[in-house]
Amino acid sequence: MSKVYLICGRICCGKTTYAQKICSESNAILLSVDEIMLSLFDQCCGEKLHQEYEKRIKEYLFTKSSEIIEKGFDVVLDWGFWTKEERNSTREFYKSQNINCELHYIEIDDKTWEYQLNKRNNEILNKETKAYYLEHNRALEFASRFEKPDMDEVDVFV
Repeated sequence: MSKVYLICGRICCGKTTYAQKICSESNAILLSVDEIMLSLFDQCCGEKLHQEYEKRIKEYLFTKSSEIIEKGFDVVLDWGFWTKEERNSTREFYKSQNINCELHYIEIDDKTWEYQLNKRNNEILNKETKAYYLEHNRALEFASRFEKPDMDEVDVFV
């Protein structure tokens, strides 16, 4: 039976790399809000518009993920699941459709996080990757919004 993987973790912790690994090792399709946002709007569209578009994209991807799962493929949702409320509502959405759902939580220490943030920013500046460039203070602000999941929420701890 097909399932959906929820990749949870604070910004720049390695979620996309981990999501891609799951896809390469299984019969899974990667669905990423950032991939769509960056394709349509590049680096910025303003925070208010960004939040509205992100909400709409997530709604679309929930629908699309159900269609993909119905066809027999696993789905990997790569968008962080930063709040307990979002994790709970996502689980309820899939539970209501009898779709198996796993939360994979990626935790990294602060030193590794700093390294990955700097590495990603350098790769963006060198046009080696397409991702959001985050100044250190902005990254800290985003990281502070992350609600670490309780261990009873986590199916796989990375």
